[in-house]
Amino acid sequence: MSSVVAWDDQRIFLAVLQTGSLSAAARTLGLTQPTVRARLEALEEALGTALFTRSAKGLVPTEQARALGEPALAMARASEAFVRAAQTPPGEIAGAVRLSVSEMVGIEVLPPMLFRLRQQQPRLVVEVVLSNASADLLTQEVDVAVRMHSHHQQGLITQKVGAIPLALFAHVDYLARRGEPQSVGDLLEHDFIGPDRNRADLELASKLLPNLERSRFVVRIDNHPAQVAAARAGLGIVATQKAIGYADPVLRPVLPDLTVSSIPTWLVTAESLIKVPRIRFVFDHLVKEFMAYVNENGTPRAAPTAPRC
Repeated sequence: MSSVVAWDDQRIFLAVLQTGSLSAAARTLGLTQPTVRARLEALEEALGTALFTRSAKGLVPTEQARALGEPALAMARASEAFVRAAQTPPGEIAGAVRLSVSEMVGIEVLPPMLFRLRQQQPRLVVEVVLSNASADLLTQEVDVAVRMHSHHQQGLITQKVGAIPLALFAHVDYLARRGEPQSVGDLLEHDFIGPDRNRADLELASKLLPNLERSRFVVRIDNHPAQVAAARAGLGIVATQKAIGYADPVLRPVLPDLTVSSIPTWLVTAESLIKVPRIRFVFDHLVKEFMAYVNENGTPRAAPTAPRC
């Protein structure tokens, strides 16, 4: 076996592993399919082992390929981090910072915060990863993460910024048609927008309304921004962040004194990254922004909007 495997060949292997086909990997890398095939075959020859077998569903990784997947992914992340660092002049607040946030926060909450960030530091570029899964900060998959759960891990710096309360909201037209509930018991007669298979959300719904029949969930979807969009269309009652609901002109609170739940929120980065000026600035900026979003008694202010240009 050759003692040196070129990084470009590892990139091709990883792309095939992630996409499951030569053509999809070629599109991802901006190469031709014959080039990807030839480089993959050369890699297999250099390693002295088959990495994929062909099936009706595409290329199936061998046990050896699966074992090589994680080191190749770590190399890819390190390469991306190297490029981001190389593009930033030493000591300056400039360049790219990769940020992981949940879908709801990334769509509904984060954009005005980023607007103010770039007003202060226009040479910063923010790469936003929308995912409800926890990104790996220690391998530099991302530089900073907004997390809605506690995760104490050696090598990470965490800053709790508060707890975001959830409440019930519905479109004003829906409430005009169906009437406004006056008690928790009245909710049993209303239509809801809620989870489909998300276990945590299903447990929350069952705790709030244990007698609510599943048929009352007229739209079931495991995507929080889509749930709010359904409520904006007048389909039923939804649980969402108070700040988001109150900021929307077509939504009205249902049982305003009822707090469905609260979401503890943390900003997280790696100890090895906090001394990098651009990452430190983004981390500190977002800590301040989220603390402003959640006031001292835990009730969010109205979600801010960026000025029109």
